[in-house]
Amino acid sequence: MPIVLHLPKNEPPRRTSLLEAVAGAVAAVCLDERVAPGGPWHEAYADWLDARMRKIARRARGAQWRAALEVPGITREVDGCAARAFVPGPVDEVDPRLGKLQIGGTDLARDEPPEPEPGAPVVWIDRALEMSVGKAAAQVGHGVMLLIAEMSRGRLERWIADGCPIAVREADHLRWRALSEAVAAGTPGVAAVVDAGYTEVAPGSLTVIAADGRPAPA
Repeated sequence: MPIVLHLPKNEPPRRTSLLEAVAGAVAAVCLDERVAPGGPWHEAYADWLDARMRKIARRARGAQWRAALEVPGITREVDGCAARAFVPGPVDEVDPRLGKLQIGGTDLARDEPPEPEPGAPVVWIDRALEMSVGKAAAQVGHGVMLLIAEMSRGRLERWIADGCPIAVREADHLRWRALSEAVAAGTPGVAAVVDAGYTEVAPGSLTVIAADGRPAPA
């Protein structure tokens, strides 16, 4: 699944808002009626689910971003920061308008957002890993998918009706330990992403932990 981050040169986006836009865009593609059986995106999406589900984040600005908007996918904006997730497909068949976009070197300064709203689903990032924003974007996308899978049908329908609100935050050592303990205990509504270790982090690293309205104590 290609993901494109809108990174204008003169007004770089806030890191947290951009990652929340990524989370919203990935969720929107996965829940879109076009991926359902009979929909125009179903075959590509189903093939992706049956394969090794990779996400690759690229960056774009100006004409590149406008061209990316022409490729089938869904854009989400959070506080003026935009990201677009696209219909999945084989890496060697990616649309040339996306394939030419840069993958590496995508990073933004860390910010200090407020605590997420009580009860809101949150994708927590392990701050200690110091992932680039491009790497974090892919991991956040994975986390959102796992979180959706954790939701009951009723919970999912309520979340969709609310507009699929999702927060992204970095977890310090104490919070990450509590989240990891929740994962180990099999706590309902908590899901972790285990990275294969191809880029930036060691194989087997827990990169993000998504929690549905159960933020671990600080």
